[in-house]
Amino acid sequence: MIETADMLRVFAQYRGNSIVIPGRGGRHWVPLSDQPSRDLPLRDPAMGGHASFAFGMALALPQEKVVLFDSEGDIIMNMGALTTIAEKAPENFYHFLLDNECYATTGGQAIPNATKTAYDVIAKGAGYRAAYAYDDLEELSNDMERILSEPGPVLVAMKVYPEIESLPINARPAWVTRTRDKIIADVQQSVGVATR
Repeated sequence: MIETADMLRVFAQYRGNSIVIPGRGGRHWVPLSDQPSRDLPLRDPAMGGHASFAFGMALALPQEKVVLFDSEGDIIMNMGALTTIAEKAPENFYHFLLDNECYATTGGQAIPNATKTAYDVIAKGAGYRAAYAYDDLEELSNDMERILSEPGPVLVAMKVYPEIESLPINARPAWVTRTRDKIIADVQQSVGVATR
């Protein structure tokens, strides 16, 4: 299995100028990122919302590489996002899936059939151009640059160690350092989108 923070450190070497939606990896990504104006750390949307949000960004900004760090719990809650993403096939969309086999952000409840579900196979079956599965950081590190140079949509399922949170969301340590309005304004300015 892979430590999420270690994986994000590897990704950071190949990030380039990507727009990053850190999703479930946000608490590790925010202090690591060297381009916060191109990050959208919006904490937790409704469960299952990360993929749809990132997909919308990829469609709206086809000239930008959009990278999402999602979770298997989110995918289970919104499986239809995979087929929708595959149908529109945004070449600039990279979907990294943190599979910890539980709902870690809500206390660690088990994911049904967690050890047998192959999200890379599901993504390929839905129509993603490419999908991969990793449980070893070195193997992922060796392939990261190649994966990020392929046309999307690409899904990368990674078995990661669970980091279970049991505190209520509003009692957890804050890792987002900017307001939501500031985050959105920063990205708009970074990609050259006029604001009102």
